[in-house]
Amino acid sequence: MSSETPQSAIKSTVSPPEQSNESAIETARQQLEQAAAHIDLNQGIAERLKHPRHVHRVSLPLERDNGELEVLTGYRVQHDSVRGPYKGGLRYHPEVSEAECTGLAMWMTWKTAVMDLPFGGAKGGVVVNPKSLSEGEKERLTRRLAQELRESIGPLQDIPAPDMGTDAQTMGWLMDAYSMQQGETSPGVVTGKPPVIGGSYGREEAPGRSVAIITREVCDYYNHPLEGATVAVQGFGSVGANAARLLDSWGATVIAVSDVNGVAYDGDGIDVQRIPSHDEEPESVTKYANEVLSAAKLFEIDVDVLIPAAVGNVITQDNADTLQADIIVEGANGPTTSIGDEILRERNIPVIPDILANAGGVTVSYFEWLQDINRRPWSLEEVNNELEKEMLTAWNEVRTEVEKRNVSWRDAAYIVALSRLAEAHEARGLWP
Repeated sequence: MSSETPQSAIKSTVSPPEQSNESAIETARQQLEQAAAHIDLNQGIAERLKHPRHVHRVSLPLERDNGELEVLTGYRVQHDSVRGPYKGGLRYHPEVSEAECTGLAMWMTWKTAVMDLPFGGAKGGVVVNPKSLSEGEKERLTRRLAQELRESIGPLQDIPAPDMGTDAQTMGWLMDAYSMQQGETSPGVVTGKPPVIGGSYGREEAPGRSVAIITREVCDYYNHPLEGATVAVQGFGSVGANAARLLDSWGATVIAVSDVNGVAYDGDGIDVQRIPSHDEEPESVTKYANEVLSAAKLFEIDVDVLIPAAVGNVITQDNADTLQADIIVEGANGPTTSIGDEILRERNIPVIPDILANAGGVTVSYFEWLQDINRRPWSLEEVNNELEKEMLTAWNEVRTEVEKRNVSWRDAAYIVALSRLAEAHEARGLWP
């Protein structure tokens, strides 16, 4: 049963205190506490879930092409493995930190649980600007990272995947280095690698595809026919571009897309099929625009659906009160701060959380892992069909909690995830 169409014009009555840039771990812990109250989560389990099980910090000597030696810092945070091996991305980015990786690892734990996958949560990264690395430097860095993390990762232990600044080739190098160290080919140590060495068709497009699937379902739920629904997308990387193109093919009208240089806007609709993604042509969105707006203006455009698909902490107390979208579907990890989320809740603007909306990536990673174990590849059609089934199952489970408990979509997703995690922790017990 659908509820009333949300009214984005309601003025917020929330007067939150001034905040600094909220870290991923702060947001993740606040979301955990808020959702835990709805299911009377055992306090011991709740406390355990606030902390990662392992934090690996490694030094990575890198010989630059000019012969100079630079020592970089890498992290791998393993949060929880009660339901299966740790699972999560590996990013190369100058803002990587232990706190960020911890928060993102927590979100991976919730994400795998809400999708009912036999994985836990992890995240890692190297503090480096990937644009400063040549191809050779990136390969040497990745192989050194594989050596430093050798004892901490593995097909049944911790399975990295691509993230910001990394890609299928990065995973190919990581798999090869690990395999050489182990003395046997181990394709299951990573996911998101090229299909020719055990990767899955459809893996790169999967997060964007799941965002589009969930957008379709939520539009139907709130009586916004997808045919002609207006959409704005922040970020035109793999997630944003694939979501925009799929929604466009299903009849939605994408009127704004953005990258770091600004917003391409056309009230009559943008031909997103002809705009290259960041991977295809970096930072090129505005080159193909009829009208260019500043990046901040994206949140002021009156649309049915806004998809933040770039980075975290973009919807905050500074803009949540004036945001004009009727529905928000989170494509990025952690795009909404806790205070921003509360303002949107008070304004009756539904927010479909990242741990559901962009879970296509880890879901197809699970499919890839199965293919590697069984040494049997799936066709793209098989992958997309199975992804559709898994996303609809998760959507219906979260929707049931929304309607039964009269809670937000985020709280409902956490209730589904935490209930599964709590049951697993209680079944396994506590090592004395």
